[in-house]
Amino acid sequence: MKPKLSVNINKIATIRNARGGNHPNVLEAAIKCQQFGADGITVHPRPDERHITKKDAFDLKSVIKTEYNIEGYPSRDFINMVLEIQPDQVTLVPDGPNVITSCAGWDTIKNTSFLKEVIQQFKENNIRTSIFVDPEIKMIEGAQLCSTDRIELYTENYALGYNKNKKNAIEPYYKAAAKACELNLGINAGHDLNLSNLGFFSKEIKGLAEVSIGHAIISDAIYFGLENTIQMYKRLI
Repeated sequence: MKPKLSVNINKIATIRNARGGNHPNVLEAAIKCQQFGADGITVHPRPDERHITKKDAFDLKSVIKTEYNIEGYPSRDFINMVLEIQPDQVTLVPDGPNVITSCAGWDTIKNTSFLKEVIQQFKENNIRTSIFVDPEIKMIEGAQLCSTDRIELYTENYALGYNKNKKNAIEPYYKAAAKACELNLGINAGHDLNLSNLGFFSKEIKGLAEVSIGHAIISDAIYFGLENTIQMYKRLI
């Protein structure tokens, strides 16, 4: 099956918040993204609400008819919010509150007990879980010990190395994905995937279920339009 494209709409909220008010409208953006071909919508509400707010996270539930993915650090407040909203998927990231954007995966060995306890709460509520990880075999094996359904491969290093040597850049991801498949873990991916590097990644990574892309899509939409941009990304996968 082809990977699904989940559009992260955080940047829509960033633009809205820069001026206050409700323009552009986050709910309308989510509706349009789905109409234009997105297979899902991703948001990453942070404690300071600098883009997606807690209210947004709740309000979006009613307009997402594809798949709803909520990312975040599993603080007690975040866990309670997710359990109340009941999205299709929750993606756990190790970001602290002051991090601008996700910049590393979980140490799934060091945090096994913590993550397993958190994931159990979501599993009891039939919410699919994904853990943000670096493409390291031991971290993939640790993710299985946490009882997660999926991993999300952190792809910044792939993006940084793509223009230098794309085969070398993708090698650790290829091995990580192979291990994930061996362990029956679903595979998501995200961070700095774009029109230049997505096609090769999607082609080479077997078992890829979903890519989550936000900054690049919203940036490209300035030049190409949102509908056209989403379709351009869809064609690459």
